[in-house]
Amino acid sequence: MEQILYHPVKISSLVVPGNLFLAPLAGFTDPAFRQICLEHGASFTYSEMVSAEALARNSGKTINLMKRAPGETLLGIQIFLPDRSTAHRALPVLLKAKPSLIDINCGCPVPKVVKTGSGSALMRDPEKIGEIVKAITDNTDIPVTVKIRSGWDSGSINYLEAAEYAVKAGAALITMHPRTRTQGYSGFADWSMLKKLKNTIDVPVIGSGNLFIPEDAQRMLKETGIDGVMFARGAIGNPFIFEHTKELLTTGSCTGTVTVHTRFSAALTHLKRCIDDKGESAACREMRKHMGSYTKGIKGGAALRNKVVHASTYDEYEEIFSEFLRSL
Repeated sequence: MEQILYHPVKISSLVVPGNLFLAPLAGFTDPAFRQICLEHGASFTYSEMVSAEALARNSGKTINLMKRAPGETLLGIQIFLPDRSTAHRALPVLLKAKPSLIDINCGCPVPKVVKTGSGSALMRDPEKIGEIVKAITDNTDIPVTVKIRSGWDSGSINYLEAAEYAVKAGAALITMHPRTRTQGYSGFADWSMLKKLKNTIDVPVIGSGNLFIPEDAQRMLKETGIDGVMFARGAIGNPFIFEHTKELLTTGSCTGTVTVHTRFSAALTHLKRCIDDKGESAACREMRKHMGSYTKGIKGGAALRNKVVHASTYDEYEEIFSEFLRSL
């Protein structure tokens, strides 16, 4: 039977309409970015990574990270935490945000997260992952999922053990980035581990790592048999990757071309949404990192980016793009 590559994903009681996920990305997956990715075909999105300890302390800034975009009906909230005690203290505040699912981060390699015992530090203690999952599943019917790495380092590849502890405790889905913590984002993700994971556990598996074009997602799904893919860096400045991947998976072909005009239009729409959420001054500063990606690969893009990083109003951004288009 031919493998159906694009399909819904059932996560316990939650049914996601497709299998193209946007990863939780600190500093990037705010409501404005999630909304534009959804409009371009993302099946499901997550908040930026949220500190469970900060939630437990009722931090207003942290609580704001869980805010939904206008019209956003589904939202996964990803938290990072070191133990079940923190989970118990954070859960009442977390549940007020009414997440569609709660994701436990066991993969972030950033030192300031790892040194707290959170993120990929949990890969050194798979039993603790199970304890955290159980602390949440015992107190809510909202699906709980877990994002892991392949292990702490090349000498401790233990993703199967970590996943099994999580599933036994009630995790309804496992996402894996098949690199170790020590690899960070260097080298290549070992997709063969995704296949082995899928053949070992009986909940859906989502894969991440080295997904930058639609063909990458198609190949990952075909080679591993997993249930879906999660775009991370490949979606920054490129929300079109979702609609192009869906087209490829459903029709077998995709042009994948995006005109400069289309890129600029999406970038300005993104900026407008960000302004609505954060105000013009903050939004224009924050959008500089996105604009660098929106303009990547464009002939003359370096000079364009040099202008963009100095823009401080929507009108300035719009004029910079208009001037560039007139010069083509």
